[in-house]
Amino acid sequence: MNKDLETIRWEGGVDGYLSLIDQTLLPGELKRIECRTVDTVWEAIKVLRVRGAPAIGIAAGYGVCIGAQQVLRASSNEFVGRIEEVTSYLATSRPTAVNLFWVLDRMKAKAAEGAGQSPRQQLSVLLDEARQIHEEDRQICRAIGQHGALLLADGTSVLTHCNAGGLATAEYGTALSVFFTAQDMGKSIHVFVDETRPLLQGARLTTWELVQRGIDTTLICDSMAAQVMKEGRVQAVVTGADRIAKNGDTANKIGTYGLAVLAKAHDIPFYIAAPKSTFDLSLESGEEIPIEQRPSSEITHGFGRQTAPKNVSVYNPAFDVTPAKLIRAVITEYGIIDPITTHHIREMLST
Repeated sequence: MNKDLETIRWEGGVDGYLSLIDQTLLPGELKRIECRTVDTVWEAIKVLRVRGAPAIGIAAGYGVCIGAQQVLRASSNEFVGRIEEVTSYLATSRPTAVNLFWVLDRMKAKAAEGAGQSPRQQLSVLLDEARQIHEEDRQICRAIGQHGALLLADGTSVLTHCNAGGLATAEYGTALSVFFTAQDMGKSIHVFVDETRPLLQGARLTTWELVQRGIDTTLICDSMAAQVMKEGRVQAVVTGADRIAKNGDTANKIGTYGLAVLAKAHDIPFYIAAPKSTFDLSLESGEEIPIEQRPSSEITHGFGRQTAPKNVSVYNPAFDVTPAKLIRAVITEYGIIDPITTHHIREMLST
């Protein structure tokens, strides 16, 4: 892979830094930013310079290492205390993507294991753990693609929402991994992409990735999905996920729930592609998933241009929850969960 196209990259050794593609500038400008402080990592996650549940988690793992660099002359106990401080801070960046909290818990556990070692030794172990999380995600995405591509016949036209590709993960993505892998298998795939308002992740990011791969791609407004389905232009819908409850209810970018309802009405299979780390088995249902509320300016002043009257009330949830009953199957690195029940989810994830 071209290094400039790597979404996330650690530069150097224990004294290194995190390099990210600034996704707020795509597709007009491909620019990398350097994160050398915990604050810059937190800001990158908060304002969506890095986004997508797996990528947020990976960035946070490296962010813990950056935070630990400040206490290399401290005692071992002070080092562990700093890790607790950093992980608590990074956890405030975004509330919905469960991968963020999964990675932070994993980094805290690794730091606790190293109690008694010198801070530099502990940091080296933490950096190895962050790199391992990064590599695991690459392998997981490839496995999701291998399973999901089998669901798509040659010549299939599919619809996707938001961005669940390499920009949202370590490499191939989750939903887009299904398309990339189908292409690798020699299948001809046509992808319709929702703009994904209000931040246009589909228009700005997903189409950019698909075009780079030479996949036949058609961009549509979110409101056009029903008409595209009615005309018989798509045979499946595949999206990613940010959190999946124990019963299979799934939180994903706002607009996903509406797509699932439309797919059901048109008898089109609706698939979720997500890794084990996206499942939150502590939640009984999607009713318990916290939904992030984004600034009103994203709607009233999208990309710097005023498009609504001053002082108008705005409701801007970043995610919605699709009930499990509307999802045909969940594609994971272990295989396909179908039908979606609490029993089948537990059985698959215990593989």
